[in-house]
Amino acid sequence: MSADLEEKTERYERLLSEAIDAATIAPPAGTPLAESAAECHEMAASYLDDGRHFKKQGDTVNALAAFSYGHAWLDAGARIGIFDVPTDGHLFTV
Repeated sequence: MSADLEEKTERYERLLSEAIDAATIAPPAGTPLAESAAECHEMAASYLDDGRHFKKQGDTVNALAAFSYGHAWLDAGARIGIFDVPTDGHLFTV
C-alpha cells in the first residue's frame, strides 16, 4: 500500500515543527559552532515556512520536500553534536 501524500505531508510538517522546538544549540554562545548551529536552525525554520507556503498553494510535493529538507538540517546537526535533542527516537535519528 502506498503512502497517502496528504497525510505524509501533514505528518512531516508536524514533525519538523516539533523538531525545531526541541532542538537547542549545544555549543557555547559566541563560538563558531554556536553560529553554525544557529544557521542550521534558521535553515530548518525557513524550510518549514517554505513548505507551508507550498502547501497553501496546493503544491503538496514541494511542501513535503521542504519539510523533509528542513528536518534533514536539524537531524544532521544533532548527529554532529551542534544540537541537544531528545533521544527517544521520535524526532531524531540519534
